Amino acid sequence: MPNRALPLATKIFEGFLTYIESFNTYTRLAPLYFAQRNWQATQLNHRQRLRLYKDLLFQLAKVFQEILGSDSANREIWKLIRSAYQQMISQRPDVELAETFFNSVFRKTFPNNPLDEELMYVMEGYNACEIRENSDLLLTYPASMGLENIIRQILEDFDFGVQFMDKEQDVQFLVNGVKEVILTRYQVEVGTKTQLLKPVFYRNKAAYLIGRTYVGKKWMPFIIPILNGPKGIYVDTLIFDPNLMSHLFSFTRSYFMVEAEVPSQIVGFLSSVIPHKKIHELYNAIGFNKHGKTIFYRDFLHHLQNSTDQFVIAPGIKGMVMTVFTLPSLNIVFKLIKDHFEPPKNMTRQEVREKYKLVSLHDRVGRMADTHEFEHFRIPLDRVSPELMKELKNTANSLLRIENNQLIIKHLYTERKMIPLNIFLETCSTKDGEKAVEDYGRAILQLAQANIFPGDMMTKNFGLTRQKRVIFYDYDEIEFLEDMNFREKPKPETYEQIYASEPWYEIRKNDVFPEDFKRWMIGRADLKPHFLAYHKDLFDPAYWKGLQQRIQNGELIHAIPYPEEIRFRPGEPD
Repeated sequence: MPNRALPLATKIFEGFLTYIESFNTYTRLAPLYFAQRNWQATQLNHRQRLRLYKDLLFQLAKVFQEILGSDSANREIWKLIRSAYQQMISQRPDVELAETFFNSVFRKTFPNNPLDEELMYVMEGYNACEIRENSDLLLTYPASMGLENIIRQILEDFDFGVQFMDKEQDVQFLVNGVKEVILTRYQVEVGTKTQLLKPVFYRNKAAYLIGRTYVGKKWMPFIIPILNGPKGIYVDTLIFDPNLMSHLFSFTRSYFMVEAEVPSQIVGFLSSVIPHKKIHELYNAIGFNKHGKTIFYRDFLHHLQNSTDQFVIAPGIKGMVMTVFTLPSLNIVFKLIKDHFEPPKNMTRQEVREKYKLVSLHDRVGRMADTHEFEHFRIPLDRVSPELMKELKNTANSLLRIENNQLIIKHLYTERKMIPLNIFLETCSTKDGEKAVEDYGRAILQLAQANIFPGDMMTKNFGLTRQKRVIFYDYDEIEFLEDMNFREKPKPETYEQIYASEPWYEIRKNDVFPEDFKRWMIGRADLKPHFLAYHKDLFDPAYWKGLQQRIQNGELIHAIPYPEEIRFRPGEPD
């Protein structure tokens, strides 16, 4: 049996090496496409990297099932495989990712997807995410160099292979930004220094430099976004605001392309820059979302051990496609696809899963929530409220199994908990409501610019984040914008047409009449006029057709992830 285990462990290890090498190959293409302004290749490269893990995993799991056959559930073989694999990965700088890869193969191969601490890496994990001062990943600039010299050296050290549009102006913009934000509050001392991560973070049309300055006996983090416009590269702004930095790494954003030879060290530095972000969120942000899922699950298990509240039905209007529940003490919701959908919903469970997959591979432009997909998710039976159990049995009974005092859910999605927009609008002040409905419209338009038409745009399908940003989270009716047909409603000309109880004109599947949005989008009397005036474009078919044309022409419409007013050159084309 030991002789049999070693080649199987080697197959998993070789599969992991293939994954990492391919992941890095895609990642290293990002700066090339940025320099070339090849935005279509940038998008394709991003999607290919996202597909990589599952594609390799399914191939490897199929091989394992064929080799092991009836021994797929043999615990002794798996113990030996794990032991041999552990020796292969123990000295790797990315050992935590290798552990997660093993878990994935095991769960896809072993019958009924058990959670087994003897056979898997359940709670061990590699958690050395503290950045080392002498790390090769850092560039350090002592304050003795002088502020302007530091800025010039930073722009010299990060060579994008493209000429600057106006390097001298960029230097002065950055110098003035540091003076306004840091030097008006803190004095430069002997120990003052600035550090930047050597790896550059690429996403869509932007490159980001991540750094921190030690001043006033604490680290002051900052981010420098760089764009590559028609006239060359330029520094777009200097970000010190922790909320804006957090938003750049939001669960509503696509993953960065960044070289991470030692992922835990990159995460460690990011954690010092954005301290309230959870470790699993940071792994997600740099593209290792499968390991982010592993850490999320470890956090979930730890939370269960240290809490006593029960899982309950999530507040809000019940969905027609999803059953949603939550644990009040945890900032997460759990979503199950129902067994049956009431009219007018006429899709299948698989079609809903395809919509969620589409979102996982698409640019979320800060407006769609990231999800983790789980199979055979386990919850202690005594933590499930009676009301929730009844709801689950009534709506998604085919996904449930009870075993050893645990509720096992065959398939679900986890998502960040948000305040449903319709609930927020019921009680908020007029001022807060105006801001929310403004952002609601912006969310729809920014999704459209990313070639996403939300379909069902009722406020119950949107939520507010901690920072009161409006996010779309109901994906069962989304379509690509370019597939929709935006029309003006025909004008009735006869008595029969004017008083017809049903539309007298033909309506095809993907026809959309934007003027109809006015009737149902916002109901509150004190908010509706403001919303209609603020977002006139929403109701104009010509505007939607214009967006379609830009997308069909191959344009990548860049959603700048920070306010236009903080840009050094507002309105500068990217």
